[in-house]
Amino acid sequence: MSTETDTKVHAELRENFGKGFARRLRAAGKIPAVIYGHGTDPVHVALPGHQVSLLIRRANALLELDVNGTQHLTLVKDVQKDPVHQIIEHIDLLVVKKGEKVQVDVPVVVVGEPFPGTIANLDAATIALEVEATHIPQNVEVDVEGLEDGTHITAADLTLPKGASLAVDGETLIVAVSIPVDTLAAEEEIAEVAAEQAEKAEAEGASE
Repeated sequence: MSTETDTKVHAELRENFGKGFARRLRAAGKIPAVIYGHGTDPVHVALPGHQVSLLIRRANALLELDVNGTQHLTLVKDVQKDPVHQIIEHIDLLVVKKGEKVQVDVPVVVVGEPFPGTIANLDAATIALEVEATHIPQNVEVDVEGLEDGTHITAADLTLPKGASLAVDGETLIVAVSIPVDTLAAEEEIAEVAAEQAEKAEAEGASE
């Protein structure tokens, strides 16, 4: 039985195209896909729907395709879904080679708790990295433990996985720590009320 960690996928060549044929493929539990890259002609295939749906839950999934006995190591570059039903309609697969560098968008995960009363705002949900095709990190962690209001973490501040390098400007903002707007508004309102009460008390004291 195939598992989420088994990246070996048996694909079928497809010679028929068009929306009607694609619908029939999906109805049969398969996903239309195209393999391209390295100067080769695009190869149109049909993938087993259930297995591949599990595999591509992970960002930048690698699939080891067997197409009629021919092996293709591929990187999932684009997944097109029906906007309403979220059914996978088509997948674009880029041919890669072991040791080859590729540019990918890796999810950013915030860990830890900032200073009490503040929140960590994630400004960039992903970070563009250049990494080896067969060593793509699942995510990049940003530790915000104890960070105070006004702290900014940029791309250059990130601890990257071994062999990875930034593919964006190092000044790109990733996380900003701040006091929530509603908290600031409440504090301002309390301060205004306190000021009004102080003025009233001062006025009453002067009239006596």
